[in-house]
Amino acid sequence: MPLPPNLRKVERTSAKNKVLQQLQTWIIDGTLQPGEKILDTELADAIGVSRTPVREALQILELQGFVEMQPGVETRVTKLAPEDVPNIYRPLIALEALAAELVVPKITDAVLDELTELNRQFSEAIETSQSYAAMELDEAFHKLIHETAGNTYISSFTSLLHMHLRRLKFVFFQHFLPARTSVEEHRLLIQALRDKNAAAAVEAMTQNWLRPMHEVARQLEKANKGDD
Repeated sequence: MPLPPNLRKVERTSAKNKVLQQLQTWIIDGTLQPGEKILDTELADAIGVSRTPVREALQILELQGFVEMQPGVETRVTKLAPEDVPNIYRPLIALEALAAELVVPKITDAVLDELTELNRQFSEAIETSQSYAAMELDEAFHKLIHETAGNTYISSFTSLLHMHLRRLKFVFFQHFLPARTSVEEHRLLIQALRDKNAAAAVEAMTQNWLRPMHEVARQLEKANKGDD
């Protein structure tokens, strides 16, 4: 199980959370590959903690859907398949659309200005092919809407789905660059929020997620045919 060398050892306090964050990162970015067997003793030695916080973190990761555990037998990173595309995107679309509806009465000029600036930076990252920066800016754009909407359940569930989506992009595409169309979709969403038009906001948000879902599915289908 190859792991990055010279890891900074974590302190005993909040060890579980730090182990959890580290494992999430490794699973999402492909350091720990889909289907790979996880050894808690090896992880504990690499991160510099006891086996207890590692086991606790793995239990949380199982609930989140990142690992599959067979007690007393083995623990493996959950595999990914093309059907995971709609399984991840569809609930995310529903939650994002709800956030767009709920945020309308709470939107302020300050938030609109911040969304506009995030979208400007997002556009710049796409134009300069900075795939990781573009992905982070896109997530920040949507996170701001979630936070402003003020529904903690939407924020929590979308955060988890975004992690699964990021993993899907990393594993299947390595350097996934959002389409330039996303920038215009963000602009339409911002305008709908500025106009206090909930229906238009929901429509713009839904389109902003439906289009990439279909595009990712097409690319995966194309890649799978190429492997045949």
